[in-house]
Amino acid sequence: MLTLYTIPESLYCAKTRILLRHKGLTWRELPPPGGVGAADYKAIVPSGNLPALDHDGFVLTDSEAIAEYLDEVFPDPPMLGQGAQARARVRERARFHDTRLEPQLRALFGHVAPDRHDRALFDRQADLVSQRLAQLARMLDAAPRPDLPLGLGDCGYPVTFAWIDAFAARLDLPIRWPAALAPWRAALEAQPAVAAELSDYAPHMEDWLVAKGV
Repeated sequence: MLTLYTIPESLYCAKTRILLRHKGLTWRELPPPGGVGAADYKAIVPSGNLPALDHDGFVLTDSEAIAEYLDEVFPDPPMLGQGAQARARVRERARFHDTRLEPQLRALFGHVAPDRHDRALFDRQADLVSQRLAQLARMLDAAPRPDLPLGLGDCGYPVTFAWIDAFAARLDLPIRWPAALAPWRAALEAQPAVAAELSDYAPHMEDWLVAKGV
């Protein structure tokens, strides 16, 4: 049995669910016992990280490690590509999301509530997010993906893009979206696994934003 420990608003939990959906897997989903960072949860997952996967007693954290594990154990459909260079490109795109784009977005989360607004930080991070989007567009141009189906390196982007849109609208962020990204984004969001996850995830994102007062 596959058990996934999650919290509703987690971007990386949503990223993992996209992969699970795309592979047609069945899983149960549980909140971390005792809450995020609780001793009860760390008794199961020592790092306390989310998401965490329990596959018949084998416990693993980090969305990328989970993704590669699931792709190896459940190889149909394959999500890493054929050949060393294709697999490297997939991993490069996944790492770019996790280490370059998403961290610039994450810097905004602690300043969403009206009493924490910081216009200078908003403008600075909007510029950095825009720079990352431009870099991503150039990466895709160098290694085009007209072939989709979904790859392992694509799963983090749809929910991150949704957060960028939400923050841009509610915090008046001057995000610059490269036109070249639009077809790729549309193709991603048309994938059944992505569309289903975005539909289920949107209310949780809205609940989080409302709870923050924006």
